Amino acid sequence: MKKTSALLLVLNLTLVACSTPQNTAVSPSPSENTPAAKPIQNQTQNKPLVVTTVAPLTNIVSNIAGDRLEVKGIIPEGTDSHTFEPRPSDTGLLSKANLVIVNGLHLESPTEKLAKASKPKDTKIYELGSNTITKDQWLFDFSFPKEKGDPNPHLWVNPKYAEAYAKLAAQQLSALDPAGKDYYATNLKNYLQRLDALDKVTREVVASIPAKNRKLLTYHDSWAYWAREYGFEVIGAIQPSDFKEPSAQDVAKLIDQVRKVGVPAIFGSEVYPSKVEEQIAREAKVKTANTADDELPGQGLANAMQNTNPQHTYIGMMANNMRIIADGLKGNSKLVDSLNRANVVGPTATATTTTAK
Repeated sequence: MKKTSALLLVLNLTLVACSTPQNTAVSPSPSENTPAAKPIQNQTQNKPLVVTTVAPLTNIVSNIAGDRLEVKGIIPEGTDSHTFEPRPSDTGLLSKANLVIVNGLHLESPTEKLAKASKPKDTKIYELGSNTITKDQWLFDFSFPKEKGDPNPHLWVNPKYAEAYAKLAAQQLSALDPAGKDYYATNLKNYLQRLDALDKVTREVVASIPAKNRKLLTYHDSWAYWAREYGFEVIGAIQPSDFKEPSAQDVAKLIDQVRKVGVPAIFGSEVYPSKVEEQIAREAKVKTANTADDELPGQGLANAMQNTNPQHTYIGMMANNMRIIADGLKGNSKLVDSLNRANVVGPTATATTTTAK
């Protein structure tokens, strides 16, 4: 009996030992094997990624894309887009892109080169500028001489071309995300209304400036297409075509030119601060102020639709430019006050006004 009892005791202990791991086993860590850890990830990860270049383009595309797509710009604001060299980290961003939208017209050649080498095979690179105007409409000027073969690429400074950019962006986003076609159409309608208002106010501002003052001498020659649209004459640019500082001889010629033409102000650049501009203004006895062509008002972010400043928009940038130009050339800067500068979608948007039909 003792042997039997001992045998039964051993058997019971064995059974208990075998069953213990099943009842007391530690569950796998949520951070390793279960879905519980995944909500920590960026919620935009599941959205198609559209990569753009300069800030105005990023903002224009973002107003159409809204919250259906993730839009990220590569070229930091306040950076010379003509000489910008992509960073190693941009390779990773481009490798995930579902669509790459650039200006073209030789503006972002290093970035386009990296995009071609880094993007997924089926990802399209689309040039807005090259699909807005033809070669016979290219402009060559002081900063972009014809003999170098690079046209002036700053089409977006002209609000009418910004309208074309928005329409082209809507087409490309709809092709990328057909299910969002109506959504993009609604955003486009609302955004075109804002751009149309910008165009009308720009014409009013220009009309308020005495005809003899409708002349521009700027630091960087980015106003050519705007001037052609609104009846201004670009009389020169301080920055040479090699993007270096002008020589003493060049500065002397510009001073003589400003005196001869008699404009009351010249305009520098927020991106290219230069003491030469101040020297010319001082010796020619005119005012000076800085305009912007690819830096939006307020602090910038890589994702244009995440900024909390409602003025940090393409329209906000152009409204500021119109105010500065009007003040410098004796026009009516108060005409700008009526403009709605906010995005039509996103955290800083005002209510939309129409719906797609």
